[in-house]
Amino acid sequence: MPNSNSSGQALSDKFAGLMEKANAYAQRVLALPNDSFEKTLAVAFALCLVGAVLVSGSAVILKPLQVSNKAADEKTNILEVVGMLDEKTNVEEAFKKFEAKIVDLETGEYATGFDPATFDQRKAAKDPALGVEIPSDKDLAKIGRKSKYAKVYLVKEDGKVKAVILPVNGYGLWSTMYGFMALEGDGQTVIGLNLFDQAETPGLGGEVVNPKWKAIWKGKKVYKEASEAGQEFSKKHHTEVGEPVLTLVKGSVDPSKPGAQHQVDGLAGATLTSNGVNNLVKYWLGSEGFAPYLAKLRSQRG
Repeated sequence: MPNSNSSGQALSDKFAGLMEKANAYAQRVLALPNDSFEKTLAVAFALCLVGAVLVSGSAVILKPLQVSNKAADEKTNILEVVGMLDEKTNVEEAFKKFEAKIVDLETGEYATGFDPATFDQRKAAKDPALGVEIPSDKDLAKIGRKSKYAKVYLVKEDGKVKAVILPVNGYGLWSTMYGFMALEGDGQTVIGLNLFDQAETPGLGGEVVNPKWKAIWKGKKVYKEASEAGQEFSKKHHTEVGEPVLTLVKGSVDPSKPGAQHQVDGLAGATLTSNGVNNLVKYWLGSEGFAPYLAKLRSQRG
């Protein structure tokens, strides 16, 4: 069995030999005239090599910082969508009120066997074991694949769910928009929509991040209520899996007209982005998304 000390010494000697050869070659190249073709190629190669080492090294060294910043950014956006963020908010302290859960999208039940702290829904969507390809006739949000599981966040008060934050994504005009939608504990009333990761046209579709536009979502209703369906209130109506009726409309919503509680102003001059937002809302709050989970949430509320 080879001795580890002797193997290490052999590698050290080999590296020293390579460095000696490299140094000798560098000395020879540097002695060449500046208009030498070989010297030009060697200097260009050396600069590329140094640049690649610096970029790669920086990526490796900064990886933990990137992960930390990404987590902090996610917490900030979750706090914002649920209306718990202002300039005085201690993000880490405020986020202690949130409870992360993994939801099986097909059954609407909480899934076990996952660590919510490390579960990455975007990576899971690409994983053949955890993700699934969406048939084109059902891919309303135009995302191609989705994870079978989703990470949601709960805010509880006196043991009851006060708010639930759902991850959503869908294609707009230029990009896939990622964000969160927050609903009250009734699984029906919108607290906010925050599409923080998008590349839509600034001043047009990019207005999805405009605080004034985001504010008009608050209080809107996702599903029809019993009174609208012409039925007497019943537990069954509140617990069945329904299709969302929340819709973006062209122009401004007339609050005096029936159905205004299910309508949001579309983005001026950004029809395709508005359609994208409309589609992602209907997909993720529909039966292919969180509708089964929200129905169970309503049934537990009674």
